[in-house]
Amino acid sequence: MTQRINVYQHAPKILPLMVRLAGEASKGLDPKLAHLVELRASQINRCAYCIDMHTKDARAAGETDDRIALVAAFEEADNFFSEKERAALALTEAITVLTDGFVPDEVYERAAKSFDETELAQLIATIAVINTFNRLNVATRAEAGSYTPGQFSGQH
Repeated sequence: MTQRINVYQHAPKILPLMVRLAGEASKGLDPKLAHLVELRASQINRCAYCIDMHTKDARAAGETDDRIALVAAFEEADNFFSEKERAALALTEAITVLTDGFVPDEVYERAAKSFDETELAQLIATIAVINTFNRLNVATRAEAGSYTPGQFSGQH
């Protein structure tokens, strides 16, 4: 098997720019919600590095182990997640998977009812950024386990 490169080592300007973008994208969102969204996208994309990161950051932000464990089944865990959180997680899944190449109207409308326009823009941007991080890390098989909470100033 070919040894994979470390994108951030060989293109060192990428990580600081992505970290800044992640920070701007999530401004105004509840940090716990942002971590749950980032965790859910990372689970779907099978990005071990980001799953590790966002689990640790979510805990550091005060998220419970129960909610972290149940985020993959958020629709079936009504008593653990608010409608606003379920709408955000549903939008995360729709944007991450892009079934049939688009985000269904009902998923978008559900999120639009739960978030004002600025929050919705921040949420969509946060989902897009975590998907970019996931793809960089999955392509290079970034190893999980070395991340410490807040390592990237509370962001990536």
